[in-house]
Amino acid sequence: MSALAEQAEQYLRLRRALGHRLDEAARLLPRFVAYLDAAGVTTITVDVALQWVQRPDADPSSSVWARRMTVVRGFARHMSGIDPATEIPPVGLIVFRQHRRPPFIYSANDVEALMAQVPRLVPTPLRAATFATMIGLLAATGMRIGEVIALEHGDIDWAEGVLIVRNTKFGKSRELPLHPTTVDALATYREIRDRHVPTPGRSTFFVSAKKTPIIYTDFGATFRALIAGSGVGSDAPRPPRIHDLRHSFAVATLVRWYRAGEDVGALLPRLSTYLGHLTPTYTYWYLSAAPELLDLAATRMEKARGTNR
Repeated sequence: MSALAEQAEQYLRLRRALGHRLDEAARLLPRFVAYLDAAGVTTITVDVALQWVQRPDADPSSSVWARRMTVVRGFARHMSGIDPATEIPPVGLIVFRQHRRPPFIYSANDVEALMAQVPRLVPTPLRAATFATMIGLLAATGMRIGEVIALEHGDIDWAEGVLIVRNTKFGKSRELPLHPTTVDALATYREIRDRHVPTPGRSTFFVSAKKTPIIYTDFGATFRALIAGSGVGSDAPRPPRIHDLRHSFAVATLVRWYRAGEDVGALLPRLSTYLGHLTPTYTYWYLSAAPELLDLAATRMEKARGTNR
């Protein structure tokens, strides 16, 4: 192991001891160090950092270059205290301006069409039940797909109708009250699963016939096939995505609150907590995600102005 590789391991251990998760750094930093070792470079410089960060294996318009540079900059700061010749890449050297892709907003009919397509595309009973129930849960709760895949047996309180999402994107856990129909659907899946896989080999709630957790890439490929086969979003500019189910849940919730005359501003932090957002700021983006929401918000504003005149 090279000196730089040893320092990289020590750096990751130190940062983890301070409470940082460092999932991306743990993945990218060894690649950067391997690049330096292969090139015979023993000291980090701005030039060599840029050479690795801007390799042509990533789309320059994506966030990959910026994320790579963030990892390199953190390690360079660490190394500067060990090797004074280390150059720390300045902030702003690689700039990424995020352009949010407009989400596809699924209707209730769209979700039903997707779930109805599952047994036509997936003939195996357990696999069909697994994929259909996962899609239904995504639509009913706005959970992230990774959260659904990681769901464990003990994460569902059947008596209270509450689902626990543990240690998610921002390291927070949260409790999600479920509609009784969602609890019933999960219970039905549990019965089907236990008939086909009596003794699951893993603790995850959703499993394959091999008793293993569902693989994200497999679910993603099947989902895209379901979209194509069902015709959902066939007239959309871009094919609907899995994550758009999360957007759709948020938009549907906001629309329902507006139509009921609720104080949306006061309720928004509740939606933010339910979705697992770090702050309500992330949830505000959904206000512009659908024309219907904009119309409802504008109508509410006009009524408020008229009352205050």
